[in-house]
Amino acid sequence: MESRRSPFKSAVPSNVVSPVRRCSRTACGRPAVATLTYVYADSTAVLGPLATYAEPHCYDLCAEHSERLTAPRGWEVVRLTDGSAPARPSGDDLEALANAVREAARPSQGRAVAEGQGGRRAADPMEVARRGHLRVLRSPDSQDR
Repeated sequence: MESRRSPFKSAVPSNVVSPVRRCSRTACGRPAVATLTYVYADSTAVLGPLATYAEPHCYDLCAEHSERLTAPRGWEVVRLTDGSAPARPSGDDLEALANAVREAARPSQGRAVAEGQGGRRAADPMEVARRGHLRVLRSPDSQDR
């Protein structure tokens, strides 16, 4: 009897390997976002951005496991930040954006009252320039008023 299997094919079916690197933690299938490296001589665990390629003595971690990472007693954890990652907006940035949106959405009759006679806005000593609904304001502590 002839075998139907080719001598080059595996008898065990294999799963397709994903090009996305996965978290090294057991039973975690989430995508990796950071790489953990231990520096035993310095008793330091270094957690940084995902390495370009997988190394045998480094561990890839997902976002959840990288945030919850703790080191053994007496060890230090060094977290390196990725300079290319977008910075989170500060509270001041969000407040300025919200104020600009509120001003742009204000009804036109409210703008007409603020503009004064002849369709021109009354001069604000703090306003330096204006473009649409955005204003450039002079610093309150500047001397040239």
